[in-house]
Amino acid sequence: MRDVTETLLGFARTLRHAGVAASPERVQVMLQAVGELDVTDAADVYWAGRVSLCAEPDDLPTYDNAFAAYFGSDPTERAQRAARPAPRRVARLFETGGVGGEGPERTEERTTTASGADVLRHRDVARLSTAERAELRRLMALLRPVAPDRVSRRSASAHRGRVDVRRTVQAMLHAGGEVTTLAHRTRRRRPRRLVVLVDVSGSMRPYADALLRFAHVAVRCRPGNTEAFTVGTRLTRVTRQLRLRDPDKALAASSAAIPDWSGGTRLGEVLKAFLDRWGQRGTARQAVVVVFSDGWERGDPALLAEQMARLSRLAH
Repeated sequence: MRDVTETLLGFARTLRHAGVAASPERVQVMLQAVGELDVTDAADVYWAGRVSLCAEPDDLPTYDNAFAAYFGSDPTERAQRAARPAPRRVARLFETGGVGGEGPERTEERTTTASGADVLRHRDVARLSTAERAELRRLMALLRPVAPDRVSRRSASAHRGRVDVRRTVQAMLHAGGEVTTLAHRTRRRRPRRLVVLVDVSGSMRPYADALLRFAHVAVRCRPGNTEAFTVGTRLTRVTRQLRLRDPDKALAASSAAIPDWSGGTRLGEVLKAFLDRWGQRGTARQAVVVVFSDGWERGDPALLAEQMARLSRLAH
């Protein structure tokens, strides 16, 4: 098995030299997939690497060529059909000029292609180009995160619902003791608090900028009902920094306030600190809590499971 691992690692290095960004995380997934398959079957090895090492359709031709050169065997016919690009659909609109159909024919050719936003939707954020990152930031600024409502303990007047005894009696006193109308009341509805926890450890570094921009949009849309924290080796509240109007200034202020940027990961300890200091006191109670993390944990997994179960019981 050691020889197989070294062979697959050599293939991953070959892919990186060829231009496919086979990250260590993707290589680890490939090794796990090959461990569940028949390593002597070239098709199993091919598909295990194809689905784990390739991040976008542009990587498929490079992967096929590297696989054939490294292992000395061409991909299967099925794989070649899957990797072959789909034909471009062209719609031709025929129009005739003149009266009664006479005159030269004019052909207008239109090609159906996907927009830049559709392509961006299926791209890995860590591999975006400069232009794609600019487009992502523009689209991110258009988001308006909305959390569900919750029923408040306070009540408000309504046309139907439970009878409001106090207001009904007041109306009776004004009418000389006669019951003219029945006042009704209902429970008010308030928006739930949104809590965003962004992992800023080293493994999440390529995604931290986009996730913090999303947190900035959420805080700007609902500054009174949104809290933002970063997690890594310690917990940092960045709500105040993200309230700045300009997103670049907000991210710069947040980066200056985060002491563990691109460091290690102790999710269990950090979640416990969040729940003890903030969550249990009301920040996470019946709130919508979003955790952006890849799940890599350097500490005790049992502590992480315990705190996640505690957070699940506390939040909405």
